[in-house]
Parts: sequence; C-alpha cells; structure tokens
Amino acid sequence: MNAPLILSQWTERSEREQMLEMLLSALEGMVYRCRVDAHWTMEFVSRGCHKLTGYRPEQLLGNACLSYDDLTHPADRERVHSDIRAALAKGAPFELEYRIQHADGSVKWVWERGAALISLDGGPQLIHGFIQDITDRHLHERALRKAEQRYRSIFENANEGIFQTTVDGLYLDVNPALATIYGYQSPQALIEALDDIGQQLYVEPGRRDEFIRQMAQHSSVTNFESRVFRKDRSIIWISENAHAVYDAEGHMLYYEGTVEDITQRKEYEQRIAWQATHDALTGLPNRTLLSERIETAILEAGRQDGNFAVVFIDLDNFKTVNDTMGHQAGDVLIRKVAERLQLALRTGDTVARIGGDEFVLLLREIQVDYTVLSKLMDRLLAVISEPYMLGEHDFTLGCSMGISLHPADGMNAETLLRHADIAMYQAKEAGRNNYQFFTEEFNRSVMESHELEKQLRYALAQQSLELHYQPIVDAHSGLPVKAEALLRWQMPERGYVSPARFIPIAEKTGLIEAIGNWVLDAVCRQLAEWARAGLGPPVISINMSPRQFNHPNLAERICAVLERHAIDPAWLEIEITENCLARDKRKFLQILAELRLLGLKVAIDDFGTGYSNIGYLKTMHFSSLKIDRSFIVAAETDDNHRALYRAMISMAHNLGLGVVGEGVETEAQAAFLQSIGCNLIQGYYFSKPLPASGFVHYWRERQAGKP
Repeated sequence: MNAPLILSQWTERSEREQMLEMLLSALEGMVYRCRVDAHWTMEFVSRGCHKLTGYRPEQLLGNACLSYDDLTHPADRERVHSDIRAALAKGAPFELEYRIQHADGSVKWVWERGAALISLDGGPQLIHGFIQDITDRHLHERALRKAEQRYRSIFENANEGIFQTTVDGLYLDVNPALATIYGYQSPQALIEALDDIGQQLYVEPGRRDEFIRQMAQHSSVTNFESRVFRKDRSIIWISENAHAVYDAEGHMLYYEGTVEDITQRKEYEQRIAWQATHDALTGLPNRTLLSERIETAILEAGRQDGNFAVVFIDLDNFKTVNDTMGHQAGDVLIRKVAERLQLALRTGDTVARIGGDEFVLLLREIQVDYTVLSKLMDRLLAVISEPYMLGEHDFTLGCSMGISLHPADGMNAETLLRHADIAMYQAKEAGRNNYQFFTEEFNRSVMESHELEKQLRYALAQQSLELHYQPIVDAHSGLPVKAEALLRWQMPERGYVSPARFIPIAEKTGLIEAIGNWVLDAVCRQLAEWARAGLGPPVISINMSPRQFNHPNLAERICAVLERHAIDPAWLEIEITENCLARDKRKFLQILAELRLLGLKVAIDDFGTGYSNIGYLKTMHFSSLKIDRSFIVAAETDDNHRALYRAMISMAHNLGLGVVGEGVETEAQAAFLQSIGCNLIQGYYFSKPLPASGFVHYWRERQAGKP
C-alpha cells in the first residue's frame, strides 16, 4: 500500500485476487480506491464499508447515493483535503485521523492511511487506502488525556505538597506547593538541591529510616509527623501521608504521597500544652507540672535511695499590696518574687506558682539535714524580704514557709504538698515570716480543725446549735437586768465543744457571719416568745464579729429580723470588740449611726484588750463598756490593776457610759466592783450561762426576791 501500483495490475482477475477480496472483507475497516476529483469519487470500497459508515458499498461507489466526502465531518473536511493533497504533492503516503457521520447519525472517529496510484495511461489520479473505526480508542485516549490534565492540574495547583521519591532518598517529582513549603522557588530547584532526603531534610537523625521501616511494614505511612529544615535552615513541622508504588511484577518503583505544613498546629498544641502546665503570669510550672515532677523525684529517689524536700511558701501581707497599689503592682511583685526564687536555687530544683501569692519549691537530691535546710530557709527568707522597687516606692515582704521531707513526710506528691501546706500554716500561726518543718502533732491539730469545721457546717445547716443566756445583774441590788446570749455547740460523740475551740475556726473559714446571722434570728425569736409569755423580756446582748459588723447591709438585715419577729429594738444590744474600731473609721461611724437610728444599743466588749484609740469613745456614743475579765482576776492581787480598773470606770462614767464588769467569780471580786462604782456585773458568781428555760426560771425567781 505504501508503494505506487501499476494500474494494469488491477484489471487482471485471478484466484489470488479473489482470495485477496475475501481477506479484505474480513478486515475491521474499509479498503478503498477513489479518484482525486471534486467529490473524491469512490471506484472501489470493500465490504467493511457498511460497518464503518452504515452505508452499503454500492451506495458509495460512483457517488450513487452520496459521496464518502459527504460523510466527513464538516469541521474536519477541509483539513482532510489539505493533508491528502499535500502528501500527494510530495508523492508520499498520508495518515490522518478525523471524524465521519455514520448513517445512524452518530459521529465516529476514523484512522485513514493511503497513497497515490500511478496511472500509466494518463487517466485520472487515484488514491487507495484503508479506513478504520478508532472511536473507542480515541475516546479512551481522550479520557486519559483529560484524566492526566486533571491530575496535572491537581498536582500543580494543590495546596498540599505532592512528591515521588526513590527509596534511597532522591526526589523524582514534586509539585510547586512542596517547593514553597520547603522554601524553594521551583520544583526543579528542590529536586536539584536535595539528593539525600534523610540527611538534608529531616532534623532528627534516623527519621527517614523510620519512614522506610513503616513503609516496609505497611506499604504506607499515615500522619507521619516530623521536623524538617527549609532551604534557609529554619525548622517547620510537616505531616506526611504516603504509599509505595509497585510494578506489575510486584517490584517497588518509588514512594509517592503528600506533605502538609502543620507548624501552626504544632505551635498551637505546644502553646496549649505549655499553658496547661505553667503559670501564665510568671511562666513557672503550675500545680499540675509540679506534681508530675514530684512523682518523678519520688521514683528517682527510690532507685538511688535519695531524698528531697517540698517547701510551701505563702507571702505575708501580700493583700496589702493589691489593696493599696492595685493588682497590676501586685502582679509585678509576684514576678519579682518568682525571679528571686529562681536565682536562689540550683538548676535542678523547681520553683512553681500554684496560685495567688503561693509558691512551692521542689529541692532535689538535698541532704535531709535540719541544719543544712535551716540555713537554706534562712537564706530564702532574706532573699524574699529584701526591698522591692514598685514604681517610686520600696516595698518589703515577708513569707511563711512550710517544709515536708521525702520519704519521712509522704510517699506521693499529694501527701507531700498537703503536709508542706500544713507546716506553712503552722509558720503563720507562729508569727509569720518564718519556716516550720511538718510535724504529726500539728497535722493532727489541723485535721481536727478540718473535722470540726465540717461538723460545724453540718450543725449550722441542721439548726443544732444552741443559745444559753448568762444574767447580767445590777451591782448594788444583785437583781438581773439583762443577759448575754452565748453560743453553745454539743456534738453527739464529743459533748459540748468549747467556744474557744470552734469560734476561731468559724472566723477563719468565714462561717462566723452565717453563725452570727443565725444567732440574731434565734435571739429575736426567743424575745418574741418571752414577750408573748408575759416575761417582760430583758435586754439581750449578742456578740457580733468584725466580719458581720462590717457587712454593707447590716442595718437592713437587722431591721428585717426585728420586723419579722415584731421585736422592740430597745430589747436588743449589739456587742462588738475593739477590733471593729481598728478598721475604716468612716465606715464604722456610718454603720454605728445606722444602728442607732434603728434604736439599738451598741456596747464595747472585752474593753482594754484591743488597740483602739480611746478618743473614739468621745464621738461614737456607745451604751456601755464591758471590761475584760483578765482585769478583775489581776485586781485581786495587784494594786496597779485595781487602780487601772478604777480609772477605766471613772473614764466611762465621765463619758456617760455604763460599765459591765465581767468574769466575776468570787464575792471579793463582786464587792470590789461595787465599791468602785461599777454599774453591772456578770459572771459565774451570780450564774453560769443557762438554757432558755433555766434562764426564765432564774429571772422569775430573782425578780420575785428569791435568792
């Protein structure tokens, strides 16, 4: 077909030609001979014509019904003509692909190969050739091209890096995104620069080996996170997902996969993890990390038969800084303390801030020797107490420190921290700005206090507290004129608990305010009952803590209770200690004025034991003074105390105040107070505190003149 044929050879018919016709009919396609004229007139077409075009050979021969040229797709026709004529002009065969319109209306792609026939007699120029249906192949190739275009588009425009690498660490292909991630201007620049991925890319030695190991085991890696170097040697985090590619025989060809820059996510995770284990203000470890380090120290001490200490530090009077200079100054001070503590300790030790003004030290591998530790604690006290410059002012701090030792004081972090905390509170009770080692004795005391607090809360909730009333008598007649309500608490297992034991706990925990409110309500209820019973209720004094007295709505609270029980305010007297006077004078005067407007009396209890300015008594209009019992005890044997007692009574009378001498237990004490003009007397000499029923009996008996 490629070489020109002599026309006379086509006129001879022979057995060989018949055989050739049979072979042509069996071909998947159409053999043809046509003129090179205006219509490309067909002179011969094989039987494959019908399957190819949908037309029978006789319909195309001589253009009987239509010419084959009419079947050529209009969009391709001019190109087909041009390509064939150009080949004929050169005397060369031609080969081309184009579309034809099938008889059923469909469009098919065909492949045609042909050549010119040389005419010896000068007849019309002819060509012969073969046309084959390649629609399926063309569609498949087009689909492949589109898929390749899509893949290439994804490859080129993906945000994730895409790569192919050899096992031994050479890049075969990378996309622009990967080049950008690694800091290169182009994929080719990256491929040329990195010829040993394991050594040049990964920060951690052996990371590429781990990549290959996982590939060998699973034929893939998933979320393989690593630190890698960029071109400028900066370090980023990446996550790789990749798999191995094999040929038909199962031989591995290369690795291919994707790379994602996860630096921001890792930095965020690290920041969150840091925040979970560190104090935001100082950057020191927090309680969580401290506990982990203590547990680690316990394990190491067990292996090495070593010891360590836990030191709990609480700054003394830190609240004063916040109150006087503001919280911003307080934060500055906390940071300065943190810096000093870090500088004062060894590298292996830990300084942690666990909240507020509380720090904890973990002193690793320290000699458990009280002399050595005491020297260190003295040095820390001195370091913390050095003046701090806050703005233009110097400020001096002290601290209370408690020390627990491993293994003597605990075998886990929780116990060691709790015992160091307990020892710190012992340091505060010992006067602050000192340190104490943990002791079981003090621990038992603290545990007992905690148990009492819990039981006291329960007793308050269950309304199981009691009130007893101690009569206050006229110094000259001996008749009761009023009484003091005193709180009593009886525990089922322990019996009565001394107020000296549970009142300080109530004050320390803040329960004292709730207890005070309960006492106020209970006294008013009792007064209302006595009034209904025709007792002619006496004036009842109730003690009020500084915390309760300084409540901004105290007057409103008392007024509400008085109205609820329909109580005459003249029946009630409030007793406060001198500690209330030592606070904000302006606020104190305001509260006092509000109580006086309600018609209440206010007395100073335990007078002489506090630190108030005596000048306050001139302007505060108290109803009376109750002189502390310590003075009457001392007055029995000490002339100076007797003189002091006389002076206090004289001063009170000159200011128009009544005087109550409390703590009277003997006839001599009572006689002394009568002789110096004391108005009222209270004490066991006349009566112990009585329950309500006992007090009513006592009151009626005395009012009736019975001893």
